[in-house]
Amino acid sequence: MNLTYLDNYEKWLSSDSLSAEEKAELSAISGDDREIRERFSFGLTFGTGGLRGIMKTGMNAMNVHTVAQATQGLANHILKCKKDNGGVVVGRDSRINSELFAKTAARVLAANGIKVYIFRDIQPTPELSFALRRLGCTAGVNITASHNPKEYNGYKAYWEDGAQLSLDDADAVKAEIDATDVFADVKYTDFDEAVEKGLITYLGEEMDEAYLAAVRAEAVNPDVISADADNLKIVYSPLHGTGYKLVPELLRSLGLKNLYVVPEQAEPDGTFPTVKKPNPEYRETLSLGIGLANKVGSDLMFANDPDADRMGAVARAKDGSFVTITGNQMGALLLDYILTAYEETGTMPKEPYAVKTIVSTELVTRICRAHGIRLYNVLTGFKFIAEVIKKREAEGHGTFVFGFEESYGYMKGTYARDKDGVVAAMLVCEMTAYYKLKGMTLIDALEALWAKTGYSLESTDELYIEGLDGAEKIKAIMEKLREDPPKTLGGVKVEAIGDYLKGEFTDTATGKKSPTGLPESNVMYFRTETGDVVIARPSGTEPKIKFYYLVSSSDKEHAPALLEAYKASIATYKN
Repeated sequence: MNLTYLDNYEKWLSSDSLSAEEKAELSAISGDDREIRERFSFGLTFGTGGLRGIMKTGMNAMNVHTVAQATQGLANHILKCKKDNGGVVVGRDSRINSELFAKTAARVLAANGIKVYIFRDIQPTPELSFALRRLGCTAGVNITASHNPKEYNGYKAYWEDGAQLSLDDADAVKAEIDATDVFADVKYTDFDEAVEKGLITYLGEEMDEAYLAAVRAEAVNPDVISADADNLKIVYSPLHGTGYKLVPELLRSLGLKNLYVVPEQAEPDGTFPTVKKPNPEYRETLSLGIGLANKVGSDLMFANDPDADRMGAVARAKDGSFVTITGNQMGALLLDYILTAYEETGTMPKEPYAVKTIVSTELVTRICRAHGIRLYNVLTGFKFIAEVIKKREAEGHGTFVFGFEESYGYMKGTYARDKDGVVAAMLVCEMTAYYKLKGMTLIDALEALWAKTGYSLESTDELYIEGLDGAEKIKAIMEKLREDPPKTLGGVKVEAIGDYLKGEFTDTATGKKSPTGLPESNVMYFRTETGDVVIARPSGTEPKIKFYYLVSSSDKEHAPALLEAYKASIATYKN
């Protein structure tokens, strides 16, 4: 029987599973039809990114009940796959309720007879991926909403290779969740009793130390920081999150003497009191750090997001100002630095390859061509980068050297299978020291890279459409782009259209179709006759559609005008 949103509301309100506080919260919205509809018309969608939502009581929200329901679905999938012997690692970030949600997940897994390893303290997301692989576990659960505002929390699920769930596994878990009654079908056990019985085991500093050792092993110039330790100055902010302890420890162990941690943001705090959104992509989020960097005269200021899987930075230019380095620019700089260092030291690995997402800069394509290494393009999400690594390892060919996506996520090494803001922190400091010894800033290095490989300009637009009809409006925009695609962008002819949902590219001149070679995804791709790219992609975790603009066919002087012309063309589809 299909329940209406009012039926669901009454079911929750009358359930004995709710606390007095939760019932009071639901009673307070009695008569508010819109709020009840938003909370109870549907549940949070479990996708390849897991769950993410605002923390409140209801189906379409993050709370102990939806976390438990998702975990029961994951447990059912593990049991049906007959993989319950491996165990599950559970971790968390510094957000409000993260510890409660992590222990809730552990209770449900243990009640299903599945061994649980749970971190005693908050930890970076990539450390969970590392621990899962190190312990030989079947799955992992990390409670985090990454860079979202304080009202949000989330649930990331990982599989035995250390990557987030594949499309097939995510679909299977979603089916189990949908078949699980949020109150009647979820199994629980007492947390402390499960610890006493050995069903739940705490992970502590020994895992931190093993993880940091794996990160340090990825240094390409391990002595370059200590070589300029007296002069190199770095400012760091964990943005109230999980990088607060391990990142400073890592950098100091590599010989960095002048490390300044932003004091107002140095300690974990799920209310994120100093920022509107704890997202290092936004310059305003780095404002306290930039102020400190100007005060101490540092070369670099960088920050991790609260779960430390992303890294954003500003670098001092020759005129003394701090210039933002975008995710695309940092990915290109790091890849070129890594390959150059391997060439200079004669340590280039056998059959090297890099991986980027289709929405990331084409500058990387030219870098790989210049260095003679192979590049793979994949859909957005590090699980797809991890799939390339897994496939190449199974084939016994190739050495992964670097992977990244434009949204400030970077990966080096195969100790984990997710983006890692900790290894990125080490590499950007190492790269800063390397260029400083040459009398260059990172901004100088970027200019030199453009001079060598050609200029690139990238930009993104985000269109948020919240509310009950948000999903339908986003769907309508994508359908319009799909059914009536632009023939020109900014006056430049579109020569190829990629529809990743249909899995095909179309040559607009001949009508000839060819496969994308990638899994189905709701993404539209447009390439102009001059080689520029515009992409539209709805978010899988937020009520928004994101537009990507990759301009590489113009010089530095004319690229901004061309970018704005492309944006004006796409704007006609947003209404």
